[in-house]
Amino acid sequence: MENQGDTAHLLARVSTLPTLPSIPYNNYQRRRKPSSKTKSTPPIIYNQGSFSREIGHAAAETYLITRLSFKLLSCLGLGYRWITRFLGLALYAMLLMPGFIQVAFYYFFSPLVRRSVVYGDQPRNRLDLYLPAKIDSPKPVVVFVTGGAWIIGYKAWGSLLGKQLSEHDIIVACIDYRNFPQGTIGDMVEDVSQGISFVCSSIADYGGDPNRIYLTGQSAGAHISSCVLVKQAIKESRGETVSWSTSQIKAFFGLSGAYNLPNLVDHFNNRGLYRSIFLSIMEGEESLQKFSPEIMVQDWSSKAAVHLLPHIILLHGSSDSSIPYDSSKAFVDTLHRVGVQAELILYDGKTHLDLFLHDPLRGGKDDLFDYIVAYIHANDKEALAKDAMAPPRKRLAPEILIKLARRISPF
Repeated sequence: MENQGDTAHLLARVSTLPTLPSIPYNNYQRRRKPSSKTKSTPPIIYNQGSFSREIGHAAAETYLITRLSFKLLSCLGLGYRWITRFLGLALYAMLLMPGFIQVAFYYFFSPLVRRSVVYGDQPRNRLDLYLPAKIDSPKPVVVFVTGGAWIIGYKAWGSLLGKQLSEHDIIVACIDYRNFPQGTIGDMVEDVSQGISFVCSSIADYGGDPNRIYLTGQSAGAHISSCVLVKQAIKESRGETVSWSTSQIKAFFGLSGAYNLPNLVDHFNNRGLYRSIFLSIMEGEESLQKFSPEIMVQDWSSKAAVHLLPHIILLHGSSDSSIPYDSSKAFVDTLHRVGVQAELILYDGKTHLDLFLHDPLRGGKDDLFDYIVAYIHANDKEALAKDAMAPPRKRLAPEILIKLARRISPF
């Protein structure tokens, strides 16, 4: 890909794009706000409609993704590196298609998936809910924010995680948000915050426990959700009116995330996410610090806010070339210095997508998944006993295809 020119020129090009269609971790003490009484009556799960309606919904989702792709290409241009990246991504997806087809069938046709629940009035203010088969008591909730380099994120990317966690009696809410060029980082943070607000206030209607909500993000999603969490704590510490509280988040799981943007600009540029594009996504070089959680928590004005943050657990693969694990290590070290309960779990030899995609597709034992489930169920003996009796997870793709895909992955 050729040099894209300066940021202003790119933004000028983006501004001409039409709006996309709306389709549907030192211990610490903190004071928690009293929560409202949990609704214990489980919702009745209905079939979402006829086969023809499901085909129509699948077509609408495909149309959305296709249109986003073409608009993104019109912004990025057709340089050699971007073409090879997209071709690599297409081949990668083809190799893992046996697994993707099974997950897609579940996503579109399972009555346990509530797709495109509206949480706001902006394009893509939608979320998917993955519900356990039986809701006989309020269930813990995972709010998941998907990755995608801030440009190809989509809520359905969390369907495999949603499926597996819901099978362990955990409700999963996958939040969609505006991507670049439809929106910039400020829009993404705003969307995710609004989605979290919806979950906090409405999840009891779906059988969720509003007192047991866990925020999770992967890659760019880990960056966005950590920004949301820190910014929300700052607002609360200043006495501003908020629609949800950090006290409602039991823990934050950040998987393979980026937390100090100034330190990563050159790295991303060398990886193909060119400086001009990245700065456009992040609203200019002057905004990099205010969207860097590691920097934000060190600001003297955030001193009161850091004590409102929940337990932060960052998980990263030691062989991650997309976002080096030093990003998570540095953030955890900084959190320790400012008094936040945080920890780093490093997985030896794992790449950017091993933990989130390749390992789950293999089935059987999954260190990351098992850790998250055990953490969430830590104080629930009945749930832990049920987890111990659960059958091994099914393999979704042949090992040879996973290994091939891992070698050509553009991430």
